[in-house]
Amino acid sequence: MPGRAVPGRAVSVEERWEQFYRWGPYALLALATLIAAATAGSLEMSRTAIYAAGALVLAAAALQLWWGRAGRGQPGHAVPGRIYYSVRTALAFALTWLNPLFAVYAVLGYFDSERLLPKRAVRPGLIVTAVTMAGSQAGGLPPKGVVGWTLFGGLFALNGFLTLIFAHLAIREAEAAREKAATMAELERANARLEQALAENAGLHAQLLVQAREAGVADERRRLAAEIHDTIAQGLTGIIAQLQVVSGAPDGALARDHLERAAALARHSLGQARRSVQNLSPAELENDALPVALRKTVAAWADHAGLRARFTVTGTEEPLHDEVAATLLRIAQEALANTARHARATRAGVTLSYMGDEISLDVRDDGRGFDPVALPPRSGTGGFGLAGMRARAERIAGTVTVESGEGRGTAVSARVPLVRHG
Repeated sequence: MPGRAVPGRAVSVEERWEQFYRWGPYALLALATLIAAATAGSLEMSRTAIYAAGALVLAAAALQLWWGRAGRGQPGHAVPGRIYYSVRTALAFALTWLNPLFAVYAVLGYFDSERLLPKRAVRPGLIVTAVTMAGSQAGGLPPKGVVGWTLFGGLFALNGFLTLIFAHLAIREAEAAREKAATMAELERANARLEQALAENAGLHAQLLVQAREAGVADERRRLAAEIHDTIAQGLTGIIAQLQVVSGAPDGALARDHLERAAALARHSLGQARRSVQNLSPAELENDALPVALRKTVAAWADHAGLRARFTVTGTEEPLHDEVAATLLRIAQEALANTARHARATRAGVTLSYMGDEISLDVRDDGRGFDPVALPPRSGTGGFGLAGMRARAERIAGTVTVESGEGRGTAVSARVPLVRHG
């Protein structure tokens, strides 16, 4: 219930003030009545004054009972509150006129003026209460003689000054309290918005995790597809070529030589397949740096394809990150495989260039060439291989460009950031 403390819970300052506003007027009225009744004889109150005081006390009690019911749930500065304050102040003034000690009840006007009255009426209400208190302190109303009026004037000035000072401080404190409450409300709204944003971020984070997982799966599929194309498919192509030679070879020694080459290609392709599944570096880079691995790859390709090939390194060699080296090696292997299958070239050249923050790989041939713009995706002219080369380079922030034309040969150029080992 309002105004009643709950056991086990600390009572706040606001609740204590609410209890005072509800029960304090009864207590002060009763105390003032007892003191006035005890001093009626010494103050020489007439019978008429005593009866009038008794009637005013009953009126004040009735007023308080009415306000106890009408004041519940009333907003600040409402009309019923103004009526209550005005009537109570008038009753307190009249009682103090009859007996100065009723000022004990009149002091209520100092406590709830800011709570009950509008801002423009607070000071006048306090001034009326100061008049009542000064009259009581001067010995009663009305003051008697020059000395009484002088004393009343001084006490009124003192009470009025202190009242206005304290009222100013109270108003500022109330404004500060309202600002603090508004700030707290704004902080609560901000916290609510923050919690909502955090909940949305959590949802977005979960969604991003799902998307990242799906992207990782798709990227792994693309990696395996490229590895299968660059290793197993090329190995099978080489095996088929060797077996075709065997089927038409009249010389047994030549047939055995090609069979041995086919078996070697099969073993090599099997090893590459295992390394691809385990996402390991190419076998060519296991013991050699990229320039050495490329030199051996070009030499082996020239031997198998029966073409002249030259490998060149420019710039200062540097140890490369494993991913960079593997990417360039696979691009070189794919470009050479396309040359062997489609270019009808007589010679090829591979150049590895170290250029400060970049490293480039150029593979050129003097074959029949083609129109890169008209090349359909994943066509028989190396479409899938070209897309795979570009995908590999883009994975490490690089690019692959192709320059070719009918009868003008082909040049494949890959440029990637030079990321050093370690």
